[in-house]
Amino acid sequence: MFRLAHLSDIHLGPLPELSYRELASKRITGYINWQRNRKRAMFGDTLLRLVNDMKAQHPDHVAVTGDLVNLASKQEIIGARLWLEDMGKPDWVSVIPGNHDAYVPGALKRAYREWHPYMMGDHRPGAEAKHFPYLRVRGPVAIIGTSSAEATAPFFATGSFKRGQALRTAKLLAEAKERGLFRVVMIHHPPISGAAAWSKRLIGKQFFSKVIHDVGAELVLHGHTHLDTIYWLTGPSGEKVPVVGVPSASQSAGSSKPPSRYNLFEIEGGPGQWSLTQRERGLRLDGSGIDWIRERQLLSDGTAIDPRPRADAKAPVPDMSSETAL
Repeated sequence: MFRLAHLSDIHLGPLPELSYRELASKRITGYINWQRNRKRAMFGDTLLRLVNDMKAQHPDHVAVTGDLVNLASKQEIIGARLWLEDMGKPDWVSVIPGNHDAYVPGALKRAYREWHPYMMGDHRPGAEAKHFPYLRVRGPVAIIGTSSAEATAPFFATGSFKRGQALRTAKLLAEAKERGLFRVVMIHHPPISGAAAWSKRLIGKQFFSKVIHDVGAELVLHGHTHLDTIYWLTGPSGEKVPVVGVPSASQSAGSSKPPSRYNLFEIEGGPGQWSLTQRERGLRLDGSGIDWIRERQLLSDGTAIDPRPRADAKAPVPDMSSETAL
């Protein structure tokens, strides 16, 4: 059995001191949002407790689907590198960027320079022209990291998945299929219509859907919405591919969003006979401690079965939806 942990939307805090020059940009709106909202909900030891708990489960690998920082200042990006180094070695942690990591022009390049050991494929260690997608193979699992992160105008948090990246992703998925691997695709924005507000949507999700429709995958992981959701995309033989989101790893209890959580996926079997179980763990709704939230088996017919409902699993029911390829 291979155990894959999934964290997202780290939003490391508190914010460092920012210069007037740094604030003279889109960052000013994000700074106000942090002071009014996220400062209270995403500060304290919530993230530390969750990461320590996750490590205690001894996953074989960790997937982090973006938004490590808030305003993508130089100090934040360096701080996120230090956080990653404390989390674990680069061969144990795979990272992709989110929209906050590309908050202003130039930020994404800086983030890649600082975090690149965690965002490199196995066979392309150099500074290739196209950083994404990348492919890592860990045991029976192929981890494919894509990027939807881009700098946007104030009050927008959209992402993009363009044709060129779609073609490269399809090639990696086909290669992994030939090798008989369980394929996991990481993307920050949910590649599903209606999964995020219009101002926060993924532009080019039709390309992503077509890649899955034409080549297939076994699991898609995303963040961005700070919600625990499951959607389904259709694969080449009509099978359903689960698209799973996770709440922010830093979210404290008592907010309108689910509190801090991570997913632990248990992968067993082999080509044509894969078994996938999702176990969700995180803060209880009252913040009293960390516990199991739910367990469900994700089946290729588009159903999720919870064999052992937890007594305290009172979080919002996941949004079950499907998206056909365009």
